[in-house]
Amino acid sequence: MIAARRQVLFGFGAIATAAAIPSVLQSEVMKRAPLVAPDATLPAAPAVLRGAMADARKLVLHNLHTGDTFNEVYFEKGGYVPDALAEAQRVLRDWRNGEEHFMDPKLFDALHGISQKLETSQPFQIISGYRSPKTNAMLHERSAGVASHSQHMQGKASDIRVQGVELSNVHKAALAQRAGGVGLYPVSDFVHVDVARVRTWTGS
Repeated sequence: MIAARRQVLFGFGAIATAAAIPSVLQSEVMKRAPLVAPDATLPAAPAVLRGAMADARKLVLHNLHTGDTFNEVYFEKGGYVPDALAEAQRVLRDWRNGEEHFMDPKLFDALHGISQKLETSQPFQIISGYRSPKTNAMLHERSAGVASHSQHMQGKASDIRVQGVELSNVHKAALAQRAGGVGLYPVSDFVHVDVARVRTWTGS
């Protein structure tokens, strides 16, 4: 377990649409991602999760490229846990060059919602998390299916599978969140989840 966690309490009832990241949370997480702008904001959690803001939320992540794992409570007692967010951010780093970027906590909330919908504690297998501009440009040149301004570059997206769960069921659970974009890639065997505008598509 990560020691000496500091919790940050948020008054979610009064900030239903968006809230500035408290300075203590921003400073803790940005130690891992110095390129994040100091005026970064912490958007509201997906609507499907707002009724349970006080509940503890845990994620289990496994990066298939690095072998790194995350198995921690990242939100409890009404607040995000900065050390846990920083560790999850590390696990979702650009595995090609090691670059980290602030990951939008709404993405973790969306993944948590998917695991709750699936009623599973199996890990999310991470195919892709954050992508640096250099990595994204390289992938865009190789495939028209990679957006030039991908949400991966903003720390708002992840490509996932869930160990032991049919991809179609992961896709349905992701759609049910209505937390942002959901793309199904049946040939490549993953579901894209992001926390930008709500939209759906099917790739290869």
